[in-house]
Amino acid sequence: MEQIPDGVWPTMITPYTESNKIDYRALEAMVEWYIKRGVDGLFAVCQSSEMFLLSLEERVELARFVKQATAGKIPVIASGHISDSETEQWREIERIAETGIDAFVLVSNRLAAEDESDDVWMRRAEAILRRFPEVRFGIYECPAPYKRLLTPQMMQWCASTGKFLFLKDTCCDLAQMKEKLAAVKGTKLKLFNANSTTVLGSLKAGAAGFSGVMGNFHPELYGWLVRNWRSEPEKAELVQSFLGTAALIERQLYPVNAKYHMQLCGLPVNLHCRNKDASGLTPTLKLEVEQVKRMGEHLWETIADKKAVGR
Repeated sequence: MEQIPDGVWPTMITPYTESNKIDYRALEAMVEWYIKRGVDGLFAVCQSSEMFLLSLEERVELARFVKQATAGKIPVIASGHISDSETEQWREIERIAETGIDAFVLVSNRLAAEDESDDVWMRRAEAILRRFPEVRFGIYECPAPYKRLLTPQMMQWCASTGKFLFLKDTCCDLAQMKEKLAAVKGTKLKLFNANSTTVLGSLKAGAAGFSGVMGNFHPELYGWLVRNWRSEPEKAELVQSFLGTAALIERQLYPVNAKYHMQLCGLPVNLHCRNKDASGLTPTLKLEVEQVKRMGEHLWETIADKKAVGR
């Protein structure tokens, strides 16, 4: 793949059985749910997927299954880049890239320690590019175990290689995004904003779309915004106001609440997670999810052109 399509790239959650195994029946239903709601691609094996709590075999199989389940309808990128040692990172890249995904997403904080320079980061990234010349890459500014944001200079370097197609930006700051976008204008490297509050502003600045947590709640509204903000600016401002407010639910018990939302949508997903105790989703928290769901559906029924959804 030479270009990543603009649009909405949800950060996928991982469903489990009651015995703590990946639930592939539920995962298949989730993939169909995303596709029916018009997403442009899927970001599998990421922090939302609880990748730090998945074995390498689970990360590989998760990427393989999602790629196969899409049946070529939309592209799939995946990370699973969690190891500290260079040798183990190379093994992760090799195994996961072999699944047929469209790009392997490097986690920005895995290429240099918090006290190491950007030059160290670029040297290690360059070593990966030399070792895997056929692989296309993305970058994820993952908040854990520490957040390493790319500077405009690092963005320019990545773009100059021709190997990086995707950045999941987590700076949550429009001024920084504008500097990054200016640094890679006219290149293959596209910026996808993870922050719901600044989505519209980032689109106006040249961002390619949205890749974040809230793509697990109402991806169709993000898709509408990406495709229609220019032609229907007043509606776009209304949609942005809802998306920014609804995203406060991220501060709840995520990803348990996202699984509850999918239950409400009729998906066969239970609430079990590895990184959170699902029993913490109290009746009041569930009610908040239900209210966000109803408001999102009402907004969609009120303003959205349903022809913008689906493939």
